[in-house]
Amino acid sequence: MYKNYFKRILDFCIALTALSILFVPLAIITLFLHFANKGAGAFFFQERPGLNGEIFKICKFKTMTDERDSDGNLLPDEQRLTPIGRFVRSTSIDELPQFWNVLVGDMALIGPRPLLVEYLPLYSKEQARRHEVRPGITGWAQCHGRNSISWTEKFKLDVWYVDNVSLLTDIKVVLITIKKVIVRDGISQEGNATMEHFNGSN
Repeated sequence: MYKNYFKRILDFCIALTALSILFVPLAIITLFLHFANKGAGAFFFQERPGLNGEIFKICKFKTMTDERDSDGNLLPDEQRLTPIGRFVRSTSIDELPQFWNVLVGDMALIGPRPLLVEYLPLYSKEQARRHEVRPGITGWAQCHGRNSISWTEKFKLDVWYVDNVSLLTDIKVVLITIKKVIVRDGISQEGNATMEHFNGSN
């Protein structure tokens, strides 16, 4: 009942309320990022696989410039990450525009994080089960390491969530996520600005 009906209604109501309350702060952050990103824009849109692997466009705050080297290649993430972008990312503010994705039904508040489309053919049959539910702004894996754990561990946690969706589990995720955001835990993997690339074996 919760997984197939009540969860979506709750997600819609919370997302609508959050966007209404946060409208002014989000507008101010958008303005700051617009100038900090040197013309690269304040928002980042990218295709991601959602429920049943269907593709949608995720919306996040853009935390990096589009600066390139003399050969036209993008500079490393660490060099393009602006000071305000680093703050926005470390506090998880960059995820807030995804409330819109939740509102329109592309995502849920809680669920496996939506990853890159290019990873789809790399998943094992078990790993692909993460798409049996809507992807979330935060999830069980984010509560147990976020970007600091291996892909193998992340996928096991994602599938565990698929098999254990409940209101109690989602409440636990929310409480743990708030704690991790406050202490800024698991934002990146050692040696990387975010998470290392998935190649199907790690």
